[in-house]
Amino acid sequence: MRLVEVRDPGPRYRLALADAPVPQPQAGEILIETAAAGINRADLLQARGLYPPPPGAPPTLGMEVSGHVAAIGSQVRRVGMGDAVCALLAGGGYAEYALAAQECVLPVPDTVPVAQAAALPEAFFTVWTNLFDAAKAKAGESVLVHGGSSGVGTAAIQLCAALGLEVFATAGSAEKCAACVALGAARAINYHSEDYVQVVREATHGRGVDVILDMVGGDYIQRNFEAAAAKGRIVAIAFQAGSTATVNFAPMLQKRLSFAASTLRPRSNAEKGAIRDALLANVWPLIEAGRIKPVIDSTFALAEAEAAHARMAGGGHIGKIVLAI
Repeated sequence: MRLVEVRDPGPRYRLALADAPVPQPQAGEILIETAAAGINRADLLQARGLYPPPPGAPPTLGMEVSGHVAAIGSQVRRVGMGDAVCALLAGGGYAEYALAAQECVLPVPDTVPVAQAAALPEAFFTVWTNLFDAAKAKAGESVLVHGGSSGVGTAAIQLCAALGLEVFATAGSAEKCAACVALGAARAINYHSEDYVQVVREATHGRGVDVILDMVGGDYIQRNFEAAAAKGRIVAIAFQAGSTATVNFAPMLQKRLSFAASTLRPRSNAEKGAIRDALLANVWPLIEAGRIKPVIDSTFALAEAEAAHARMAGGGHIGKIVLAI
């Protein structure tokens, strides 16, 4: 099979096609003939040598795919040969075949083309576990989504709006802000020209927002404390602006705030399976009903993986970037 290989890992890494044997599923695993793979910022970090895969994971990039079941290991339930599926992976997605643990596999919704379904797993696993498991977001509350035009951001806006939350989002251009509003945000904030703390406090009559999903870090850590309402919950999922900051924690005491951080990739299959089940019960029906959709920025061929990475690194995308395989 063809796969994408990282050459010269580091700041100037290159991506090139290579050949490898088709992997064989072990107990509890499913082999997927890949139709598409989602691109994630973690892939870029891994290629730079900054985010190694978990122990036992394939070294090949790619944390989510869609396609059809090509082989089934022993002790596998719920899926059959030829089923259209999408899956969260520990690695190995930039390839014509990929192995997935059965706990991380979801059916492709009838309303979504198979190739577009590669944009679903990573974003919705991330949004559900952070906003609805960790932060306990619920209808009637307000949420601030940083990076609203990203893959995770576009998923978060749609899901929160569909579940009855008032959504605020930050983005870096007028075009991106317009996309956030079109997806369901009550207000999108251009962080180049507006102060999101001031905007959300004015919009909430000084109260602040109940929940914040942050992938920026850096000085946003302090500013999130200022934007949060009393008993607000803040969840960090990345630190694109830096993982260190000088912070005054007094607002946490004064407002009784909760601050959490989490990653998804190193979790056990059992933990991921619990998230999968929650998605099937709460999110997949909304996708089937057409209330939520994958937002695809652009599609590249497998041989164009390096160009796909350049697209993501440039920051101009809205939604997910995928590889068609």
